[in-house]
Amino acid sequence: MTLPRLGFIGIGLMGEPMTHRLLEAGFSVTVFNRSPDKTHGVAAAGARVATSIVELVGEVDVILLCLANTAAVEEVVFGNESVAAHARSGQRLVDFSSSDPAATRDFASRLHAECGIPWIDAPVSGGVAGAESGSLAIMCGGDAGDIEALRSLLAPLASRITHMGPVGSGQVTKVCNQMIVGCNALVIAEMMALAEASGVDATRIPEALAGGFADSKPFQLLAPRMAADDFENPAWHVRTLLKDLDMAVAQSQRSASAIPMSGLAAQLFRQHASLGNAERDPATLIERYRHLPLKSCE
Repeated sequence: MTLPRLGFIGIGLMGEPMTHRLLEAGFSVTVFNRSPDKTHGVAAAGARVATSIVELVGEVDVILLCLANTAAVEEVVFGNESVAAHARSGQRLVDFSSSDPAATRDFASRLHAECGIPWIDAPVSGGVAGAESGSLAIMCGGDAGDIEALRSLLAPLASRITHMGPVGSGQVTKVCNQMIVGCNALVIAEMMALAEASGVDATRIPEALAGGFADSKPFQLLAPRMAADDFENPAWHVRTLLKDLDMAVAQSQRSASAIPMSGLAAQLFRQHASLGNAERDPATLIERYRHLPLKSCE
């Protein structure tokens, strides 16, 4: 079976390990990134580096996006010298980015109208570790036939691929995922600060709670870093969770669905980001609670 030629746009924290996985699975991958220096690692592994989006689109069968936000997706697909201006019938576009669901539906409609190719929204969860190990959860929106045709492509990246419904459904599902992650991150910070202020050895908390009902992937990632004040080399950023929580608020307004906890989480993340923490690890959230020591009841 001839494997489709892949074009990967966005070689960042997630895009780089995902590209490595695809190369290891035997796919031919052409990459493009606005900062060319970030492509050195995948180039050394066998990826071809395109000098422009136009060049990439011209030589691949499937266009893969893994970009920072909705605006970046729109610029790459519909901006000057963009995907839409040069895509051709028979290609498919897969967006691994976490983007606004309503905008995604609009982008899909525009892309189909301009060049007739289908849009599959396929946001991922599992972080850099999941991307490196190929154990991501991928939640897909789009035509069932298109998603089925892409399963062999997605398989090296994921332990779970779920078709959630029409275009935009994958992004709604990712919003739901991030509501849990964002609220979880905040309560983990509260809990770790409370343990410290109460005289408990907080470095033992991750071990003590492992395997219990309080355990979770965010807990396993954040709690040890919070306890050790280990905020260097973040695998994710405060700005990313804030962006996703803001999308949750927007989606709740569209659907008239109350999300009071996630709405508060968005405001707390915004406050933390405004204090110079946008590019820092979410583990730094503990710092906001360390400034609020418990008062004696005496």
